[in-house]
Amino acid sequence: MKTWNSHKTLTGWLSGLLLAASNAGAAPPTPLPELDTVAYMGRWHQVALFPNRFQAQCLDSTTATYTLLDDGRVQVVNRCRTKDGWDETTGVARPREGVKREGGRLSPASLEVSFLPAALRWLGVGWGNYDVLRLGAQQEWALVSEPSRQYAWVLARKPQLEDAQWAAVEAEARAQGLDWGRMRREPQPPARITP
Repeated sequence: MKTWNSHKTLTGWLSGLLLAASNAGAAPPTPLPELDTVAYMGRWHQVALFPNRFQAQCLDSTTATYTLLDDGRVQVVNRCRTKDGWDETTGVARPREGVKREGGRLSPASLEVSFLPAALRWLGVGWGNYDVLRLGAQQEWALVSEPSRQYAWVLARKPQLEDAQWAAVEAEARAQGLDWGRMRREPQPPARITP
Protein backbone atom coordinates (compact mmCIF):
# COMPACT_ATOMS: atom_id res chain seq x y z
CA MET A 1 0.00 0.00 0.00
CA LYS A 2 1.33 3.43 -0.90
CA THR A 3 0.69 6.56 1.09
CA TRP A 4 -0.61 9.79 -0.44
CA ASN A 5 2.15 12.36 -0.34
CA SER A 6 1.45 15.36 1.86
CA HIS A 7 3.00 17.63 -0.75
CA LYS A 8 0.32 16.52 -3.24
CA THR A 9 -2.36 17.49 -0.78
CA LEU A 10 -0.68 20.78 0.06
CA THR A 11 -0.25 21.58 -3.62
CA GLY A 12 -3.92 20.84 -4.21
CA TRP A 13 -5.06 23.09 -1.38
CA LEU A 14 -2.72 25.91 -2.43
CA SER A 15 -4.05 25.66 -5.99
CA GLY A 16 -7.53 25.87 -4.52
CA LEU A 17 -6.65 29.05 -2.68
CA LEU A 18 -5.53 30.63 -5.95
CA LEU A 19 -8.72 29.52 -7.68
CA ALA A 20 -10.76 30.84 -4.76
CA ALA A 21 -9.40 34.31 -5.37
CA SER A 22 -11.00 34.29 -8.83
CA ASN A 23 -14.43 33.52 -7.27
CA ALA A 24 -14.16 36.10 -4.51
CA GLY A 25 -17.25 38.02 -5.67
CA ALA A 26 -19.68 35.10 -5.36
CA ALA A 27 -21.45 34.38 -2.07
CA PRO A 28 -20.11 31.12 -0.61
CA PRO A 29 -22.33 28.05 -0.25
CA THR A 30 -24.21 27.79 3.04
CA PRO A 31 -23.21 24.94 5.37
CA LEU A 32 -25.79 23.19 7.49
CA PRO A 33 -26.65 25.29 10.54
CA GLU A 34 -25.74 22.35 12.77
CA LEU A 35 -23.93 19.02 12.45
CA ASP A 36 -24.18 16.10 14.86
CA THR A 37 -20.55 15.02 14.71
CA VAL A 38 -21.18 11.69 16.47
CA ALA A 39 -23.78 10.65 13.85
CA TYR A 40 -21.48 11.85 11.05
CA MET A 41 -18.61 9.61 12.11
CA GLY A 42 -17.87 6.30 10.40
CA ARG A 43 -17.14 5.24 6.87
CA TRP A 44 -18.34 7.19 3.84
CA HIS A 45 -17.93 6.21 0.19
CA GLN A 46 -17.04 8.92 -2.29
CA VAL A 47 -19.67 8.53 -5.02
CA ALA A 48 -18.93 11.74 -6.94
CA LEU A 49 -16.53 14.68 -6.91
CA PHE A 50 -15.24 17.69 -8.76
CA PRO A 51 -12.02 16.18 -10.19
CA ASN A 52 -8.92 17.54 -8.49
CA ARG A 53 -5.15 17.07 -8.65
CA PHE A 54 -4.65 15.58 -5.23
CA GLN A 55 -6.97 12.65 -6.02
CA ALA A 56 -5.83 12.16 -9.62
CA GLN A 57 -4.21 8.79 -8.81
CA CYS A 58 -7.49 7.31 -7.54
CA LEU A 59 -9.31 4.94 -9.88
CA ASP A 60 -12.26 3.95 -7.67
CA SER A 61 -13.27 2.62 -4.24
CA THR A 62 -12.51 5.93 -2.51
CA THR A 63 -13.60 6.10 1.12
CA ALA A 64 -13.29 8.52 4.00
CA THR A 65 -13.45 7.17 7.53
CA TYR A 66 -14.05 9.69 10.32
CA THR A 67 -13.30 8.98 13.98
CA LEU A 68 -14.06 11.44 16.78
CA LEU A 69 -11.00 12.02 18.97
CA ASP A 70 -11.03 12.73 22.71
CA ASP A 71 -10.08 16.38 22.14
CA GLY A 72 -13.05 17.00 19.82
CA ARG A 73 -11.05 16.86 16.61
CA VAL A 74 -11.76 14.23 13.96
CA GLN A 75 -9.30 11.73 12.55
CA VAL A 76 -9.72 11.44 8.78
CA VAL A 77 -8.50 8.36 6.88
CA ASN A 78 -8.87 8.63 3.10
CA ARG A 79 -8.32 5.52 1.01
CA CYS A 80 -8.61 4.69 -2.70
CA ARG A 81 -7.57 2.12 -5.25
CA THR A 82 -4.86 3.14 -7.73
CA LYS A 83 -3.22 1.36 -10.65
CA ASP A 84 -0.46 0.26 -8.23
CA GLY A 85 -2.65 -0.92 -5.35
CA TRP A 86 -4.09 1.13 -2.50
CA ASP A 87 -3.29 4.67 -1.37
CA GLU A 88 -4.13 5.79 2.14
CA THR A 89 -3.55 9.02 4.01
CA THR A 90 -4.45 10.10 7.53
CA GLY A 91 -5.25 13.64 8.56
CA VAL A 92 -7.19 15.58 11.14
CA ALA A 93 -10.20 17.90 11.00
CA ARG A 94 -11.15 20.60 13.48
CA PRO A 95 -13.94 23.17 13.69
CA ARG A 96 -13.17 26.33 11.75
CA GLU A 97 -12.65 29.55 13.65
CA GLY A 98 -15.95 30.93 14.93
CA VAL A 99 -17.75 27.57 14.87
CA LYS A 100 -19.49 26.68 18.13
CA ARG A 101 -18.96 23.20 19.54
CA GLU A 102 -21.44 22.02 22.14
CA GLY A 103 -22.29 18.46 23.17
CA GLY A 104 -20.97 16.81 20.02
CA ARG A 105 -22.62 19.36 17.72
CA LEU A 106 -21.04 21.97 15.50
CA SER A 107 -22.81 25.19 14.56
CA PRO A 108 -22.48 25.68 11.62
CA ALA A 109 -21.16 22.51 9.91
CA SER A 110 -17.78 24.02 8.98
CA LEU A 111 -14.47 22.31 9.56
CA GLU A 112 -10.95 22.52 8.25
CA VAL A 113 -8.82 19.51 7.36
CA SER A 114 -5.07 18.97 7.17
CA PHE A 115 -3.08 16.00 5.93
CA LEU A 116 0.28 17.55 6.77
CA PRO A 117 2.42 15.78 9.37
CA ALA A 118 1.34 16.72 12.90
CA ALA A 119 4.60 18.63 13.50
CA LEU A 120 3.77 21.04 10.66
CA ARG A 121 0.08 21.71 11.30
CA TRP A 122 0.80 24.62 13.62
CA LEU A 123 2.19 26.63 10.66
CA GLY A 124 -1.33 27.63 9.59
CA VAL A 125 -0.86 26.46 5.99
CA GLY A 126 -2.09 23.24 4.47
CA TRP A 127 -5.57 23.44 6.03
CA GLY A 128 -8.51 23.10 3.65
CA ASN A 129 -12.09 24.12 4.31
CA TYR A 130 -14.69 21.35 4.61
CA ASP A 131 -18.34 22.40 4.80
CA VAL A 132 -21.17 19.89 5.05
CA LEU A 133 -23.80 21.61 2.91
CA ARG A 134 -26.59 19.04 3.05
CA LEU A 135 -27.38 15.57 4.37
CA GLY A 136 -29.93 13.05 3.17
CA ALA A 137 -32.95 12.55 5.42
CA GLN A 138 -31.39 9.42 6.98
CA GLN A 139 -27.79 10.64 6.56
CA GLU A 140 -27.48 8.23 3.65
CA TRP A 141 -25.59 10.89 1.67
CA ALA A 142 -23.69 14.12 2.28
CA LEU A 143 -22.87 17.03 -0.01
CA VAL A 144 -19.54 18.62 0.92
CA SER A 145 -17.82 21.68 -0.54
CA GLU A 146 -15.96 24.81 0.55
CA PRO A 147 -16.41 28.57 0.17
CA SER A 148 -14.81 28.95 -3.28
CA ARG A 149 -16.87 26.07 -4.80
CA GLN A 150 -13.71 24.77 -6.50
CA TYR A 151 -13.96 21.46 -4.64
CA ALA A 152 -17.04 19.36 -4.02
CA TRP A 153 -17.75 15.78 -3.04
CA VAL A 154 -20.81 13.57 -2.71
CA LEU A 155 -20.38 10.99 0.04
CA ALA A 156 -22.67 8.07 0.78
CA ARG A 157 -22.95 5.31 3.35
CA LYS A 158 -23.17 2.77 0.50
CA PRO A 159 -20.96 2.60 -2.60
CA GLN A 160 -23.75 3.94 -4.84
CA LEU A 161 -26.88 6.07 -4.61
CA GLU A 162 -30.31 5.32 -6.01
CA ASP A 163 -31.77 7.50 -8.78
CA ALA A 164 -34.06 9.41 -6.40
CA GLN A 165 -31.11 10.13 -4.11
CA TRP A 166 -29.03 11.40 -7.05
CA ALA A 167 -31.88 13.71 -7.99
CA ALA A 168 -32.01 15.10 -4.45
CA VAL A 169 -28.23 15.61 -4.36
CA GLU A 170 -28.27 17.36 -7.74
CA ALA A 171 -31.08 19.69 -6.64
CA GLU A 172 -29.21 20.60 -3.46
CA ALA A 173 -25.94 21.13 -5.34
CA ARG A 174 -27.57 23.43 -7.87
CA ALA A 175 -29.33 25.35 -5.08
CA GLN A 176 -25.91 25.94 -3.51
CA GLY A 177 -24.50 27.30 -6.77
CA LEU A 178 -22.30 24.29 -7.49
CA ASP A 179 -21.60 23.55 -11.16
CA TRP A 180 -23.29 20.15 -11.51
CA GLY A 181 -21.73 19.73 -14.95
CA ARG A 182 -18.31 19.40 -13.26
CA MET A 183 -19.48 16.60 -10.98
CA ARG A 184 -17.98 13.23 -11.93
CA ARG A 185 -19.46 10.04 -10.52
CA GLU A 186 -17.04 7.59 -8.97
CA PRO A 187 -16.67 4.54 -11.23
CA GLN A 188 -18.03 1.26 -9.91
CA PRO A 189 -15.13 -0.81 -8.55
CA PRO A 190 -14.34 -4.20 -10.06
CA ALA A 191 -16.44 -6.93 -8.43
CA ARG A 192 -13.65 -8.58 -6.43
CA ILE A 193 -12.00 -5.50 -4.97
CA THR A 194 -11.78 -5.62 -1.18
CA PRO A 195 -10.90 -2.23 0.33
